[in-house]
Amino acid sequence: MSEPRPAVTHPLGVEWSRVELLASLLSQARRGREAPENRLEELRRLQAQVEAGRANGAWRAIAVPLAALEYDVLACAAAPEAEPRLAWVFQNLQPGVAQPYPTAALLHELLALDSESSHLLYAALAEGGTLRRADLIQLESDDPFQPIRPASGVTARLLGRPPLETAPPGATRVTLSPSWEDLILPASRTAMLQEFLLWIRHRSRVFGEWGGVDCGGPVALFSGPSGTGKTFAAAVLATELGWPLYRVDLGRLVSKYIGETEKNLNRLFDAAHGRPMVLQFDEADSLFSKRGEVKEARDRYANMEVSHLLARIESHQGPCILTTNLRRNLDPAFARRFQVVADFPRPAAAARALLWERLLPPAAPRASDVDTAFLGEAVNLTGGEIRNAALHAAFLAAESGRPIGLPEITLAVWRELSKSGRDLSPADLGPLAPWFPEEGLLC
Repeated sequence: MSEPRPAVTHPLGVEWSRVELLASLLSQARRGREAPENRLEELRRLQAQVEAGRANGAWRAIAVPLAALEYDVLACAAAPEAEPRLAWVFQNLQPGVAQPYPTAALLHELLALDSESSHLLYAALAEGGTLRRADLIQLESDDPFQPIRPASGVTARLLGRPPLETAPPGATRVTLSPSWEDLILPASRTAMLQEFLLWIRHRSRVFGEWGGVDCGGPVALFSGPSGTGKTFAAAVLATELGWPLYRVDLGRLVSKYIGETEKNLNRLFDAAHGRPMVLQFDEADSLFSKRGEVKEARDRYANMEVSHLLARIESHQGPCILTTNLRRNLDPAFARRFQVVADFPRPAAAARALLWERLLPPAAPRASDVDTAFLGEAVNLTGGEIRNAALHAAFLAAESGRPIGLPEITLAVWRELSKSGRDLSPADLGPLAPWFPEEGLLC
């Protein structure tokens, strides 16, 4: 193993130098070699510098007082991310471990702990210990051969780096950044969304200063037909907070293998824990449907998966939004678990007119007879359907070289209505029927 490199200029650089020297000495000890005196003297020097740094606040970024052994654990856990070469060092020392983070078994050797100190090590790693309660480290289990990782963002905080914006496992970033002015909803629904923000903004006062019972979350349920703005509203909330919105694909998390769903959910919430983000779970009715009689083992495990998801959502310290098109299919027993339940109705005629005005491309030429108030009254479409129809009409106009007119809009609306799969006639276009081109505009 190579000689330890000199400490870097970062205040915690001496920590990584000490970890690397400890790893080098352990490697030599495993080969039956005694540590030369000059290396032991180097270790004593580094140890003194480490202790001085801890006393002088080099770890101030974590804002949590720790015992000496807890500092050691966190330094070793963060070392592979702070100094990537140490990842290879750890993997050489524990070849059967897939991840480049130290295990409890390795720490036992690395820190040369005796039997009494080993009890202190496992106490430091326990779920009730400071390191885990303060969300500084992560362990998948208490197995001594499980890697000990720094919690998300901890190493970045220690090094003064901006945290990496990576999507939690099973989630995808939603790139919309709308404002309240872009959201077209009844005033009562907008008020409910703003109340949901209060649960996020004032949680430290209510739960901390005022002694309220912390219920986690908050959790909201958005229900309504497809295209009524549920995801758009979630994006407005995330934009208002200045946080990213991640849509969780339950299909990527739910597994047919017993126990795998719970593991996948744990990975998702562990990665999201403590990070400023909004999680959105689509099609909640697929998981939270009314529970029937347990007839076979799979039914029992399905109920266990739902219970596990609910427990993780409730314990998660961050906003979660569940959406559904079929609220009637949800088990009413779940309603008490939501801080806000908002129904998203189909837009009324005035709202549809406003949507047409905003969603027709503003710089596109528009025929003089296109009246958005008339379009809003003509056909009962959702906001998502109006968006699709407005863009389809724009592409038709771009191909023909004409301004967007009622023939283009009528055909676009017809195409949107046809997506339902039901039999249609021009009468379904209402007042737009006179502009319906029987053979299409491009024929």
